[in-house]
Amino acid sequence: MGWNSWDAYGLTITEAQFRANVAVLRDKLLPFGWRYAVIDEGWFFENPKDRSKPETLRYAIDGHGRYVPVPARFPSAIGRPIVSIYAGPVPKLAATIEETTFKPLADFVHAQGLLFGIHIVRGIPRASVERNTPIADSSFHAKDAADTSDACPWDPTNWGVKDNAAGQAWYDALMKQYAAWGVDLLKVDCIADHPYKVSEIRQIRRAIDKTRRPMVLSLSPGPTNPEHAAEIASLANMWRISDDFWDTWAASKPDQTFPQPLRGQFDRLATWSSFDLKSGQWPDADMLPFGDLRPSPGWGEPRHTRLTPDEQKTVMTLWAITQSPLILGANLTLLDDATLHLLTNREVLAIDQNAVVRGHPLNVDQQGDLRVWQAEAQSVHGGIVNVVGLFNLSDSPLNVDKSAVALHFTTRRDSPANAINVWTGERIPDRNRIQVTIPPHGCVLLERR
Repeated sequence: MGWNSWDAYGLTITEAQFRANVAVLRDKLLPFGWRYAVIDEGWFFENPKDRSKPETLRYAIDGHGRYVPVPARFPSAIGRPIVSIYAGPVPKLAATIEETTFKPLADFVHAQGLLFGIHIVRGIPRASVERNTPIADSSFHAKDAADTSDACPWDPTNWGVKDNAAGQAWYDALMKQYAAWGVDLLKVDCIADHPYKVSEIRQIRRAIDKTRRPMVLSLSPGPTNPEHAAEIASLANMWRISDDFWDTWAASKPDQTFPQPLRGQFDRLATWSSFDLKSGQWPDADMLPFGDLRPSPGWGEPRHTRLTPDEQKTVMTLWAITQSPLILGANLTLLDDATLHLLTNREVLAIDQNAVVRGHPLNVDQQGDLRVWQAEAQSVHGGIVNVVGLFNLSDSPLNVDKSAVALHFTTRRDSPANAINVWTGERIPDRNRIQVTIPPHGCVLLERR
């Protein structure tokens, strides 16, 4: 559970903006378990808005070719410039070479009782390969590790990394740097799907383990192929089950996967529900695009979320009952009361965080507009609770009238325990029958103690 800068700031976040969001995270969300503060892509760009013109980008790298935070955007990172490490022709890719660090910013985050995360794209900087920088703590150089035939299809900054000793040395040096900074979560992009780069995932996993620092490894984008379930679960903690999820309900064209619409997440999460995953392994339905997505969202124009209040409740309920990580994308400095209320329902959060039986879909009405998911979790009130989520995928209100048994909504002893509407706190009057009306794209979340 935590916050990531991408949905509100895209490539552009500054230290002042990050600290302001961290303050709200600490004051309003940490008491409910939201702990991670993550800087997403582009923290090493001096001119992030030029990403669409890669030939004009200016990077910051250290003497060993690793990206470092840009002092103009992250003043606490300031270090010393390196005069020159390159004697060849003038490089085409502009890069300032200096020793800056995220450690002061990570220390600040830790002092708030929070955890610090960053985003990277797999591979080795093209600017470092052009300069053939030495790889730290090894006899290798950047060109020994780089696979210049392997570039991320949508990223202009990096080359892939070879599956050899030099490639492992590169990732060892990178993870050693991040551990020294105090990184608690590492999100690695262009690695879980299109393409799936298991050799680099293995290199990263080995390198993290060598640091002996606990570090959550999050992989994107999706949709990760379920055929890789056992393999990827042995290497990572989180992996995306879809491409980027944004604030849309339905696809605007057939077979749309980007942006991933909410309606399509039901089937993607259902596919992953059948796998026997262990503690610390989470299929990831992506961030929560709630609240204000501004000033520079990673996709689309600055806006307040286009998800209706009922659709937002559906997101929270579906993510919770499937035990997806909860990573918020809103600009926290503009956090409104309605969004805060949505994020701080302790019963809903307990379902997400304390599953005893991972959520799975029930074959109740798979050809219609009703979707039913069932799980068991440790309640905030003590004991194990049976949880059922009823979701309306139609554009009209949906009346549901079914027996509790048909919905698998009984206690372990089949006793007539009370049923509670988790979002409203209301009791269901008939213990043996569920009669509810669900709004369009909305849901009802029931708990039986």
